[in-house]
Amino acid sequence: MTDLEGSSVRLRPLVPSDYAAIFDWYNDPEVVAPFDRFSVDAMESFVSSVESAPSDVTSLAPRYVVERRETPGPVGFVGHYVPHPVLEFVDVWYVMGDRAARGKGYGREAVRLLIDHLYATTAVERVGATCDVENAASYRLVEGLGFRREGTLRSALFHHGRWHDVYFYGVTRAEWKDRPRPA
Repeated sequence: MTDLEGSSVRLRPLVPSDYAAIFDWYNDPEVVAPFDRFSVDAMESFVSSVESAPSDVTSLAPRYVVERRETPGPVGFVGHYVPHPVLEFVDVWYVMGDRAARGKGYGREAVRLLIDHLYATTAVERVGATCDVENAASYRLVEGLGFRREGTLRSALFHHGRWHDVYFYGVTRAEWKDRPRPA
Protein backbone atom coordinates (compact mmCIF):
# COMPACT_ATOMS: atom_id res chain seq x y z
CA MET A 1 0.00 0.00 0.00
CA THR A 2 1.17 3.46 -0.85
CA ASP A 3 0.78 6.83 0.87
CA LEU A 4 -1.99 9.03 -0.52
CA GLU A 5 -1.25 12.77 -0.41
CA GLY A 6 -3.85 15.52 -0.21
CA SER A 7 -3.55 19.24 0.37
CA SER A 8 -4.01 19.02 4.15
CA VAL A 9 -3.96 15.29 4.99
CA ARG A 10 -1.97 12.21 4.16
CA LEU A 11 -3.25 8.64 4.24
CA ARG A 12 -0.65 6.04 5.03
CA PRO A 13 -0.73 2.39 6.01
CA LEU A 14 -0.76 1.67 9.72
CA VAL A 15 2.55 0.83 11.34
CA PRO A 16 3.02 -0.82 14.73
CA SER A 17 3.63 2.51 16.46
CA ASP A 18 0.05 3.53 15.45
CA TYR A 19 -1.63 0.49 16.96
CA ALA A 20 -2.01 1.81 20.53
CA ALA A 21 -3.70 5.07 19.50
CA ILE A 22 -6.00 3.42 16.97
CA PHE A 23 -6.82 0.62 19.43
CA ASP A 24 -7.67 3.22 22.10
CA TRP A 25 -10.04 5.01 19.70
CA TYR A 26 -11.72 1.72 18.81
CA ASN A 27 -12.27 1.07 22.50
CA ASP A 28 -13.47 4.55 23.40
CA PRO A 29 -17.29 4.63 23.47
CA GLU A 30 -17.18 8.39 22.89
CA VAL A 31 -15.41 7.85 19.56
CA VAL A 32 -17.18 4.75 18.24
CA ALA A 33 -20.53 5.47 19.86
CA PRO A 34 -23.27 6.59 19.67
CA PHE A 35 -23.56 5.74 15.97
CA ASP A 36 -22.15 2.25 15.77
CA ARG A 37 -21.65 -0.89 17.77
CA PHE A 38 -19.22 -0.62 20.63
CA SER A 39 -17.34 -3.58 21.99
CA VAL A 40 -13.96 -3.79 23.61
CA ASP A 41 -11.46 -5.74 21.56
CA ALA A 42 -8.22 -7.40 22.63
CA MET A 43 -5.02 -5.81 21.33
CA GLU A 44 -3.84 -9.15 19.92
CA SER A 45 -6.96 -9.65 17.77
CA PHE A 46 -6.91 -5.98 16.73
CA VAL A 47 -3.29 -6.25 15.53
CA SER A 48 -4.06 -9.50 13.71
CA SER A 49 -7.00 -7.92 11.88
CA VAL A 50 -4.99 -4.84 10.90
CA GLU A 51 -2.08 -6.90 9.63
CA SER A 52 -4.29 -9.25 7.60
CA ALA A 53 -6.50 -6.49 6.14
CA PRO A 54 -4.42 -5.83 2.99
CA SER A 55 -5.10 -9.37 1.76
CA ASP A 56 -8.75 -9.56 2.90
CA VAL A 57 -11.25 -7.55 0.83
CA THR A 58 -13.98 -8.13 3.43
CA SER A 59 -11.90 -6.86 6.37
CA LEU A 60 -13.38 -4.08 8.47
CA ALA A 61 -9.97 -3.23 9.92
CA PRO A 62 -8.49 0.21 9.26
CA ARG A 63 -6.44 0.36 6.10
CA TYR A 64 -5.00 3.87 6.39
CA VAL A 65 -4.13 6.30 9.14
CA VAL A 66 -5.29 9.87 8.51
CA GLU A 67 -2.71 12.45 9.54
CA ARG A 68 -2.34 16.17 8.97
CA ARG A 69 0.49 16.91 6.57
CA GLU A 70 1.99 19.61 8.79
CA THR A 71 1.93 17.55 12.00
CA PRO A 72 2.40 13.82 11.46
CA GLY A 73 0.60 11.42 13.74
CA PRO A 74 -2.82 9.83 13.59
CA VAL A 75 -5.97 11.97 13.81
CA GLY A 76 -8.22 9.27 12.37
CA PHE A 77 -8.41 6.25 10.14
CA VAL A 78 -10.28 5.05 7.08
CA GLY A 79 -11.05 1.75 5.48
CA HIS A 80 -12.89 0.00 2.71
CA TYR A 81 -14.36 -3.44 2.30
CA VAL A 82 -16.50 -5.57 0.04
CA PRO A 83 -19.78 -5.81 1.99
CA HIS A 84 -21.66 -8.35 -0.11
CA PRO A 85 -20.55 -11.64 -1.68
CA VAL A 86 -22.51 -11.14 -4.92
CA LEU A 87 -23.00 -7.40 -5.45
CA GLU A 88 -19.92 -5.77 -6.90
CA PHE A 89 -19.14 -2.62 -4.98
CA VAL A 90 -16.91 -1.38 -2.20
CA ASP A 91 -18.01 0.46 0.94
CA VAL A 92 -15.83 3.08 2.60
CA TRP A 93 -15.84 4.07 6.25
CA TYR A 94 -14.07 6.66 8.35
CA VAL A 95 -13.40 7.67 11.94
CA MET A 96 -11.87 10.90 13.17
CA GLY A 97 -10.61 9.74 16.55
CA ASP A 98 -8.87 12.97 17.55
CA ARG A 99 -11.73 15.18 18.73
CA ALA A 100 -9.70 18.35 18.05
CA ALA A 101 -9.38 17.34 14.37
CA ARG A 102 -13.12 17.01 13.80
CA GLY A 103 -15.06 19.55 11.76
CA LYS A 104 -11.98 20.80 9.91
CA GLY A 105 -12.50 18.92 6.62
CA TYR A 106 -9.83 16.28 7.28
CA GLY A 107 -12.33 13.44 7.15
CA ARG A 108 -13.84 14.64 3.89
CA GLU A 109 -10.41 15.01 2.28
CA ALA A 110 -9.35 11.59 3.58
CA VAL A 111 -12.43 9.88 2.13
CA ARG A 112 -11.95 11.73 -1.17
CA LEU A 113 -8.34 10.52 -1.37
CA LEU A 114 -9.43 6.97 -0.60
CA ILE A 115 -12.12 6.99 -3.29
CA ASP A 116 -9.76 8.54 -5.85
CA HIS A 117 -7.34 5.72 -5.06
CA LEU A 118 -10.00 3.01 -5.32
CA TYR A 119 -11.18 4.26 -8.72
CA ALA A 120 -7.59 4.66 -9.95
CA THR A 121 -6.40 1.21 -8.88
CA THR A 122 -9.42 -1.10 -9.14
CA ALA A 123 -12.17 -1.92 -11.61
CA VAL A 124 -14.90 -1.17 -9.06
CA GLU A 125 -17.84 0.66 -10.64
CA ARG A 126 -19.58 1.85 -7.47
CA VAL A 127 -18.39 3.00 -4.05
CA GLY A 128 -20.87 3.03 -1.21
CA ALA A 129 -21.13 4.21 2.37
CA THR A 130 -23.61 3.67 5.17
CA CYS A 131 -24.33 5.70 8.28
CA ASP A 132 -26.78 5.81 11.16
CA VAL A 133 -29.63 8.18 10.24
CA GLU A 134 -28.85 10.14 13.41
CA ASN A 135 -25.21 10.73 12.41
CA ALA A 136 -25.54 14.07 10.64
CA ALA A 137 -21.76 14.66 10.45
CA SER A 138 -21.29 11.38 8.60
CA TYR A 139 -24.06 11.85 6.06
CA ARG A 140 -23.04 15.47 5.45
CA LEU A 141 -19.51 14.24 4.71
CA VAL A 142 -20.58 11.77 2.01
CA GLU A 143 -23.25 14.06 0.58
CA GLY A 144 -20.63 16.82 0.33
CA LEU A 145 -18.49 14.45 -1.73
CA GLY A 146 -21.29 13.82 -4.22
CA PHE A 147 -22.69 10.55 -2.92
CA ARG A 148 -26.40 10.02 -3.52
CA ARG A 149 -28.63 8.80 -0.74
CA GLU A 150 -30.06 5.64 -2.26
CA GLY A 151 -32.32 4.60 0.56
CA THR A 152 -32.83 3.71 4.17
CA LEU A 153 -32.30 0.29 5.67
CA ARG A 154 -34.83 0.17 8.47
CA SER A 155 -33.76 -1.39 11.77
CA ALA A 156 -30.49 -2.55 10.20
CA LEU A 157 -28.02 -1.92 13.03
CA PHE A 158 -28.44 -2.86 16.67
CA HIS A 159 -26.50 -0.90 19.24
CA HIS A 160 -27.09 0.79 22.57
CA GLY A 161 -30.09 -1.37 23.30
CA ARG A 162 -32.16 -0.56 20.23
CA TRP A 163 -32.41 -0.95 16.47
CA HIS A 164 -31.24 1.95 14.30
CA ASP A 165 -32.10 2.88 10.74
CA VAL A 166 -29.17 3.29 8.36
CA TYR A 167 -28.86 5.47 5.26
CA PHE A 168 -27.03 3.95 2.37
CA TYR A 169 -25.21 6.00 -0.21
CA GLY A 170 -23.42 5.42 -3.48
CA VAL A 171 -21.39 7.14 -6.14
CA THR A 172 -20.56 5.54 -9.48
CA ARG A 173 -17.27 5.84 -11.30
CA ALA A 174 -18.83 8.16 -13.91
CA GLU A 175 -20.43 10.38 -11.25
CA TRP A 176 -17.14 10.59 -9.35
CA LYS A 177 -15.23 11.52 -12.49
CA ASP A 178 -17.75 14.22 -13.46
CA ARG A 179 -18.29 15.77 -10.01
CA PRO A 180 -17.13 19.32 -9.26
CA ARG A 181 -13.62 19.38 -7.82
CA PRO A 182 -12.60 21.42 -4.75
CA ALA A 183 -10.68 24.58 -5.54
